[in-house]
Formats: sequence, structure tokens, C-alpha cells
Amino acid sequence: MKKKNIIYFLCTGNSCRSQIAEGFGKKYLNDEFDVYSAGIEAHGVNPKAVDIMAEKGIDISNQTSNIIDPVILNEADYIITLCGDANDKCPMTPSHVKREHWEFEDPAQAVGTDEEILEIFRRVRDQIEDQVIRFKQESN
Repeated sequence: MKKKNIIYFLCTGNSCRSQIAEGFGKKYLNDEFDVYSAGIEAHGVNPKAVDIMAEKGIDISNQTSNIIDPVILNEADYIITLCGDANDKCPMTPSHVKREHWEFEDPAQAVGTDEEILEIFRRVRDQIEDQVIRFKQESN
């Protein structure tokens, strides 16, 4: 069996965007990739991210919030940063690593009513899903 490529989704706190991307990565990319996520810091998995992914039938409740692992970083085939902070602060990556930046609004910073905040989470979730699907199509 051929070794899978590694894709590593990174954002600031590994609480929302990268967790969502990991969930969609496992759904759409699992045949070709081992999928991981991490942050510059570990803020814990945001409960709203868990809720809005459950709406899509994806359970991310057992995922963990992690800081960047240098071993995974160095073994990765793709590093995808999901926010400017992670893009700016991500350690140098080896030359074999393909690095992409996908900028998404931080839903954890959303303000408003509970429903307005959930709508922002859903919008970002759907944008991330579209981007993961596009990545799958382009990597085939």
C-alpha cells in the first residue's frame, strides 16, 4: 500500500478554521492524505465549530487542539495556512513542502446575536468546504 501524502492545516489557535478544515479534509481527502491540523497556539476546539460541523454530518468533537508539531511540519507534503497570523508565524518549511495560504475570517471573533454568530460560523465553514473540494479537484 502506497504511503499517503500529509496535509497540515494551520491557523492561530487551532480552535475553528483549522479544525473545520481537518474535518472536511478527512471527509474529502482521506483516500490520498493523512490530514492534521494545528495552531501557533492551542485554544481548544470551539464548541460552535463542533456544532456547525455536526450540521454537515461531520463529528469533530474528538479532534484535539494542538500546537504545530515540527515532525509533522517537516514530513508534510502540503501546509495550508488559514489566516494571516499563521501564514506570518508558521516556521520555515522544507523546500519539498508545498505551501498554500487560504485566508478566512475568524468566526471565533464574530459579534452579534447567537444566531448571527452561528451564521458567520456557517459561512466560513461552507467557504472552507468549497476550498477543500477545489483542492481535491486540483490535486488529482
